[in-house]
Amino acid sequence: MSERTNIFAGLPLDRNAERRDDAAWAAAQRADPHARYVVLGADARGGRPALFAPLHGALRLLDAGECRDCLAGVPATYLGHDDRGPLFAVALERGDETRIADALGAAWIDLRGAGTRLPAFQSGLFAYARAIAHWQARTRWCSACGASLELVALGHRGKCTNAACGIEHFPRVDPAMIVIVSWQDRCLLGRQPSWPEHRWSTLAGFIEPGESLEDAVRREVFEEAGVRVGACEYHSSQPWPFPSSLMLGFTAEAIDPTIRVGDELSDARWFGVGEIVDALAARTLVLPPRLSVSHELIAHWLRMRGVELADIIGDEPWLRPQA
Repeated sequence: MSERTNIFAGLPLDRNAERRDDAAWAAAQRADPHARYVVLGADARGGRPALFAPLHGALRLLDAGECRDCLAGVPATYLGHDDRGPLFAVALERGDETRIADALGAAWIDLRGAGTRLPAFQSGLFAYARAIAHWQARTRWCSACGASLELVALGHRGKCTNAACGIEHFPRVDPAMIVIVSWQDRCLLGRQPSWPEHRWSTLAGFIEPGESLEDAVRREVFEEAGVRVGACEYHSSQPWPFPSSLMLGFTAEAIDPTIRVGDELSDARWFGVGEIVDALAARTLVLPPRLSVSHELIAHWLRMRGVELADIIGDEPWLRPQA
């Protein structure tokens, strides 16, 4: 299957993973006058926002001089190189956001907003920076002995400071499958209990230890909707740092279409192409936004049946339907 690019994915950045432990090389990156810095706000319930330049519709990246003037002493994590030079991320502590934004004539943008408003490279860069900042903030102590961790490898690894332990900790990614299931000319969509009326999406769930991706697809669909799945095929993936997931998209075929809704869903149904088209026109169906790979899975399923989702949905799809 040909490669597809989802939002936050396809980031053309040389991460130089093999060079992060080279102290001389790392020092040269920090001293590079062409270095630029993605600035993240303090961790909050909604996640870390990024500094944003509204007039330009882009991230407000700081140059080396601005970083020294505004963020002296704040540790920076190396992200990688583009064709202009090194890129770093810096994460603020609570209380500094207003001061920094006012000093630079900037504002703040959250990651969901960035995914649909920013150029693809910048939204992917923001997602990458936020994911590693979240891991750093949540991984400060050794899980084996309880000693503090020291960030090494330009922020990409935590090393236990207890000499008798010395365990290394690496950034965490939580794999999750998401799937559109077909049965003859219909697809399976479900609803979570907390969602507003009319909102439907593909089914998803986390991969368990010792489980293949295909087995996770079959298990989760059966647990959530009672539908037995046979053949599965990989579609595409998407970094999903809310806070640390990697979404692995699949298409699948049901071998038994009987629905028995489990505890995680409030409802599950088979939808035909015509039903989806008519319900979107009548605003009695709300599908996932372009931000999510779920949207792309539904678009792919419709495209294989001669319908382009972009032609039949013209506004933000998560808007609540009009009465």
